[in-house]
Amino acid sequence: MSEKKEKKFPVKRITQIALVTAVVCILGPLAFPIAISDVPVSLGILGIFLAVIVLGMKDGTISVALYILIGFIGIPVFAGFTSGIGKLAGPTGGYIVGYIFLALIAGFFLDHFKRKIPFAVLGMVLGTAVCYAFGTAWLAHGLNMTFFAALGIGVLPYIPFDLAKMIIALLVGIPVYKAVQKIR
Repeated sequence: MSEKKEKKFPVKRITQIALVTAVVCILGPLAFPIAISDVPVSLGILGIFLAVIVLGMKDGTISVALYILIGFIGIPVFAGFTSGIGKLAGPTGGYIVGYIFLALIAGFFLDHFKRKIPFAVLGMVLGTAVCYAFGTAWLAHGLNMTFFAALGIGVLPYIPFDLAKMIIALLVGIPVYKAVQKIR
């Protein structure tokens, strides 16, 4: 009686996580200036949304953690081609760390509700709200300001852009997810 042991990380799964991590690393540093803030709009969160849509909660979160680790060790994958412990420990580092919460929450909703659009949007909005809250608390502490002042400079100008990124991620991510499922 020979039983096949199922590998926890088969080559296909590792490859998919690596490819999605690469996409996040490509999107993460891309940032565009906006008139209402000195802080540009980053495409990093679009990469996070795509990661969890395509890979689900577990593998999407692994991909996000790898992205953060890659930036931590010094490869410039954060907004504006930045990296390192200084970036993560700096005033806006909480938003990057908050990507983990975003991936877990959005991924849970995507997996649990089988990527039905209303629930996917709900999960992405809730996950983003937790990411915003974590990052804003970190920003307020780092810049010695109130939470609401930090919210005004670190979140409010970016909400419309992040909503647009959610829509783009769903439009691109759902078909890619379906194609990946055929491969798996």
